[in-house]
Amino acid sequence: MTGAGDPVRTTCPYCGVGCGVLAFADGTIKGDPDHPANRGGLCSKGTALGETVGLEGRLLAPRINGAEASWDSALDLVAQKFSDAVAEHGPDSVAFYVSGQLLTEDYYLANKLMKGYIGSANIDTNSRLCMASSVAGHRRAFGTDTVPGQYEDLELADVVVLVGSNLAWCHPVLHQRLLAARKARPEMRIVCVDPRRTMTAQTADLHLPIRPDGDIALFNHLLSEIARRDLIDRAYVAAHVNGLDDALAAAAIPGDDGLSDADRAAFVDLWCRSEKLVTLYSQGVNQSAFGSDKVNAILNCHLATGRIGRPGMGPLSATGQPNAMGGREVGGLANMLACHLDIENADHRQAVQAFWRCPTISATPGLKAVDLFQACADGRIKALWVMSTNPVVSMPDADAVADAIRAVPFVAVTDILADTDTARLADVLLPASGWGEKSGTVTNSERCISRQRPFLPTPGAARPDWQIIAQVGQKMGWEDAFAYDTPEEVFREYAAMTALAREAGRDLDLTGWQSITTESYDNLPPTVWPVSADSAPGGRFFGGGGFFHPDGRARMLPIKAPALPVHAGLVLNTGRIRDQWHTMTRTSRSAKLNRHMGEPFLELHPTDAAPLGLGDADLCRVSSDYGQAVLRVLISDKVAPGACFAPMHWTARMSSAGRVNALVAPVTDPVSGQPASKMAPVTVQRFAAAWYGFGVSTQTLEPVGEYSALAPIETGWQIECAGSEQPQDWAALARQVLRLEVGETVAVSDAEAGTARVAIRQDGVLVGLFFAARQPVAVARGHVGRVLGRALPVSEALAGVPRGDAPDPGPTVCACMNVGRNTLLAAMAQGAASVDALGAQTGAGTSCGSCRPELQNLLATGTPPALAAE
Repeated sequence: MTGAGDPVRTTCPYCGVGCGVLAFADGTIKGDPDHPANRGGLCSKGTALGETVGLEGRLLAPRINGAEASWDSALDLVAQKFSDAVAEHGPDSVAFYVSGQLLTEDYYLANKLMKGYIGSANIDTNSRLCMASSVAGHRRAFGTDTVPGQYEDLELADVVVLVGSNLAWCHPVLHQRLLAARKARPEMRIVCVDPRRTMTAQTADLHLPIRPDGDIALFNHLLSEIARRDLIDRAYVAAHVNGLDDALAAAAIPGDDGLSDADRAAFVDLWCRSEKLVTLYSQGVNQSAFGSDKVNAILNCHLATGRIGRPGMGPLSATGQPNAMGGREVGGLANMLACHLDIENADHRQAVQAFWRCPTISATPGLKAVDLFQACADGRIKALWVMSTNPVVSMPDADAVADAIRAVPFVAVTDILADTDTARLADVLLPASGWGEKSGTVTNSERCISRQRPFLPTPGAARPDWQIIAQVGQKMGWEDAFAYDTPEEVFREYAAMTALAREAGRDLDLTGWQSITTESYDNLPPTVWPVSADSAPGGRFFGGGGFFHPDGRARMLPIKAPALPVHAGLVLNTGRIRDQWHTMTRTSRSAKLNRHMGEPFLELHPTDAAPLGLGDADLCRVSSDYGQAVLRVLISDKVAPGACFAPMHWTARMSSAGRVNALVAPVTDPVSGQPASKMAPVTVQRFAAAWYGFGVSTQTLEPVGEYSALAPIETGWQIECAGSEQPQDWAALARQVLRLEVGETVAVSDAEAGTARVAIRQDGVLVGLFFAARQPVAVARGHVGRVLGRALPVSEALAGVPRGDAPDPGPTVCACMNVGRNTLLAAMAQGAASVDALGAQTGAGTSCGSCRPELQNLLATGTPPALAAE
């Protein structure tokens, strides 16, 4: 596809890297070479954005109780229900649950409405699930939620330590920048601290397979060694840091990190002799019952050595959501005010109330995400508004969250899609503008504010979130306070409000933009804050002190390594995979992104799989005290014995039994309120399938039966499925699964072998194919999908494999270039002995680069980590 006309410079809507995008009106997407975050690079998800902007499934008009309604009637109802609840039960009887998918302007108005006008702090965000512990750690150590460094520090460092971060899959563009820096400076070293041997770990110079939640023990040991080797920067600590002695005393108490003495010593030696060192941490640190303490254990080491806020050194939190940082800046969390001000501070509250000229101000922190939904369940919340997120899938104890939302008397949901797991529970659905249609700003993980600009027309009756929020505020009686006509008006007000932070001695300063013109806002280049009216923008924090506690000093905290529980069974670690995003509402629309791993799975060590009688591509039932899931088995030595891993992406819309967060307990960090999503005790047993099936159809499919998983393909949809009872009529089952009621059916079955193959044709063209067997179905899935819609002989279609003269590329490894395992193995047999050689011969790894670690793995082992069912 070739771009038409001049591109629109906008920002990718996925992770917190904040990549710049060149978007063309015809859907062509390219990386922006002038954006400082990505310099033209994009990951597989960003590259495929053009495949996700169609109108299929879009919510195009408001709905009340499932019926289309006018905007006036829908907004009137939302305003009335919230007003009635506040009048009868008080402001804390209502709640907003918002999202890092919102733009900063949206986030700002949601907080202004809830905290300043309704008068409750019951507004929390799905960013609570990914970076709240980092916020808590920053505030405890620095006095405010300040990110000290910049992305370029990763390239300037001599050592980069990745802690609980599968950077290669979750922040691929940063990972590619890091690998390029090491290639340019081979003496550079990368350390990966992770219980799993992820793709990131396989590209590291040193992998530390830490015990889950052993991070505090490791960094406490490091702090003790820093002191023992006399590496504390005494001048920096004396001038800028409190708490050293207490932190050292706590660190001296041994803890269990699960590492060998040799690995631990290698890490400590590398850290201690490398002044230019960056510690990048992510969900393996944050998503823990000890997440805030983990963050402060890491920060302690940087503060003790003064390795912070200078080029090539410091801590860096890699956030998951595209605008998690923007949300933090405007007070998106229930325990914060806008502009990094403190809700507990009466002077801060008074300043915010005076600026907003609001009738009240929330005086105490609101309900954090897990507590918020518990309040929904027990009847304290009478009206709930969910914006641009899908908590029925993403929250821990997800089944209970669904029940909690059902228990709320009135639920409004703003989304771009008509059918999500959460939208199904709404009384009112409000259609929002999508990524390619919205205008506003986002902030990435290094404090860089970028513009998101529209390049597509807004479809139907959809409206931008800021406008929907403002109109509800007006209908609740605050017309003047929410009288905005454009997003730049909201941005100007927010920028002016940051003067409160400056006056309070805080970090966030955008006052240089408080009078920004419409033209300047439209043309705003990516800019790192602070943006003061009297100094150049950007820069690092804390290299020369200047912390934000009242005394201007940082605080090292006494962090003790916790006593970790020993579980008799398996412990589940949840996370993400390379080509999917959160709850798949966007990525499930792209056939390209579903080629790599197209169904929910459980990664299990061979020593755990064998006693359970499980082999590759079998199905298993995973159970906890909170829920169940049925997942495909992926046997791998990349997880430790006793541990298992499952991705959290699949929804009830895409899988009949794949909602993994239903298994996770609602346990949270006591400081941050962030859920512990990495340590769920589970039991695993074989799913006794009487048959396994695979099918493709030109129809849009729905999950069916005890196990099914859907994925789009270029010619329609595919489905993996299984059942515990043998069907009597394979043709009838095929029609049911493939949702095809018409057409000619040809079925071939072998009762003794337990196999069946069914083809459905209409006007001589294949519209559906279905294959079943007693074992996981062995067909060339990519080939089967490609023959759909063609007028092939039935015998050829039912073969399930290409003809002898047509090679089968095998399971996809490179999604961007559609290169399969068999193609890569053939290239290796012809002499391709490096990642670059594979790229030159097949194209794999030459687009976004996200698959390059897997190519390296294939070269090393001969077998990439793909599901055997493929």
